[in-house]
Amino acid sequence: MGCLHLMGLFSCQEEDTGTAVDVPNREDQPILKSVGVSTLISDSGVIRYKIISEDWFIYDRKDPPYYSFEKGLFLEKFDENYHVDAFINCDTAYYYNMQRLWELRGRVCVKNLKGETFKTSLLYWDMTQHQIYSPAYMVIDGIEQDLEGYDFKSNESMSEYIIHSSSGAFPMGEDREVPRPDEQELIMFRSDTNQVNTTL
Repeated sequence: MGCLHLMGLFSCQEEDTGTAVDVPNREDQPILKSVGVSTLISDSGVIRYKIISEDWFIYDRKDPPYYSFEKGLFLEKFDENYHVDAFINCDTAYYYNMQRLWELRGRVCVKNLKGETFKTSLLYWDMTQHQIYSPAYMVIDGIEQDLEGYDFKSNESMSEYIIHSSSGAFPMGEDREVPRPDEQELIMFRSDTNQVNTTL
């Protein structure tokens, strides 16, 4: 009887076969996840950037691999003397480490050392070519002028830039007078014009 009882127990256990937990696709999983990030990044052994973000994911199996900052990014860029020469803030950021290319999305705001502010919804930063560019609509709040347009290109410090299809305001300060022609030059111009008309 004891043997029969044991055989029945084993048969019940064999019928209860569990299923294994699904293993997620490795390509969709980050190899690293960091929360509450504040770090310094060097370039050729020199500290160039400071990054602050709520989270940081590294996807090493994606094609191409990239870093993801889904909850926003604040970045400071330092010059060779460790002075801050640019601030960058955005809603979402991706860094493609093989291409050394940043892709900034959402409410992107950049402020350069001169105090000019650049606002757009999409901005690329090519660290290999040392260029910042955007095909999207861009608004520039400058010290002496305000611009808006498309196809923006700039150097890394955002101190020299061009923007296409642009329009803007160039305000005249109260201390600046409207330029007026010199009276003597105006008299000479009118005299030359009269002589030409007489000859014709």
